[in-house]
Amino acid sequence: MGGGQKSDKEKVEEEETDNEAGEGITRQMSETSVSAAEDDDDEENSNKIQLGPQCTLKEQIEKDKDDESLRRWKEQLLGAVDFESVGETLDPEVKIISLSILTPDRPDIVLEVPENGKPKGLWFTLKEGSHHNLKFSFQVSNNIVSGLKYTNTVWKTGVKVDSTKEMIGTFSPQPEPYTHVMPEEVTPSGMFARGSYSARSKFLDDDNKCYLEINYTFDIRKEWAAC
Repeated sequence: MGGGQKSDKEKVEEEETDNEAGEGITRQMSETSVSAAEDDDDEENSNKIQLGPQCTLKEQIEKDKDDESLRRWKEQLLGAVDFESVGETLDPEVKIISLSILTPDRPDIVLEVPENGKPKGLWFTLKEGSHHNLKFSFQVSNNIVSGLKYTNTVWKTGVKVDSTKEMIGTFSPQPEPYTHVMPEEVTPSGMFARGSYSARSKFLDDDNKCYLEINYTFDIRKEWAAC
């Protein structure tokens, strides 16, 4: 309202200004997208939590021993730990003892845990549309393992199609193994879902120390493989 007509020169100057602004916005969005992709690729490295100095279990017990609440919390966390067996080791050790796939459609699929992280040939086959859970047991020794987590990335024909990260928790050393069952998953179905996949699973802690990395292949088919 109340605006007069503008000269041709003023119109050209405004168009040039708008074009420059548009190019600036496009360039900024492009740079932001590239930055976000790089951040996503480097997430495991860049998000590493900086923790304080580690202590042996004996040192953990001795620290704040005059604080009754802390002492009880540590006893509850550590449980019946044999301090003679754990010694003075700082670094925790986690050993994956067993891996299996649970499904109501058939007996459990027990997977061999490869020492070198590379199963020979096809590791397992899933039926399309099936409901299943991954179950694993592991043993903790030497010291408390903090923030143990499981990650799994899946590719098909070189394209990443799935990525999973599950926080398992913090565990003290004990002779008996721990057992964890992952949330239920549903295998994709259809002509484009069937075929061969490659994947990488890792078990890591808060320091990004990797206790086991498994690089494997699996198939999705119309039916389960023969037992």
